[in-house]
Amino acid sequence: MLAESLTEHETPKKQRRVFMESDKTSLRKNPSRETCENIIRRILMTEILEKGKNEHFRSAADFMSYFESLYPASSALTKQVQRAIKSLDMPKDDYGYFIPNKTTEQLAHERDLISLFQKAEASVVSLEEYDTLFLKADRELCSYLIHVLENSSLFEGKYLTIQQTCNGLIFYTKNRSQLEILLNSLIV
Repeated sequence: MLAESLTEHETPKKQRRVFMESDKTSLRKNPSRETCENIIRRILMTEILEKGKNEHFRSAADFMSYFESLYPASSALTKQVQRAIKSLDMPKDDYGYFIPNKTTEQLAHERDLISLFQKAEASVVSLEEYDTLFLKADRELCSYLIHVLENSSLFEGKYLTIQQTCNGLIFYTKNRSQLEILLNSLIV
């Protein structure tokens, strides 16, 4: 019985040892392409979170020191990392660095918007400093009113923008009282 109990106790230890040895060997084998992709994404997202953008990784070779610290260096590992990079199909910025959080289409759309904003000389203006003023008007004439007001020297500099609504116009202005007096003087 004692011999039986010893074999019963030894068996789980042997199984644990075999399991741990197989676990170690699986960690040292070359990773799958999917595993490489996940690791590359994590590396790049960490870079983005820490530095705001990727300023280090341009090609598969830039990732190799990391992979070689986890897996034995080999040409098969290099090829696997290259396959993962190709499979991820990440766009690159103007300096050749990978952009992990955008697709090629998103990047092209973003570049189109940048170009359009530059042509339009666009800028962001906070409306916190502006007051609103509503001018009630016939819906049919609102777009014509906007056209006349935009081309009027009388209203130049009196408002930031005008927004058409279903029953009038909303003005955004820093000079609410001046604009209100001007509008009231023109309403008979």
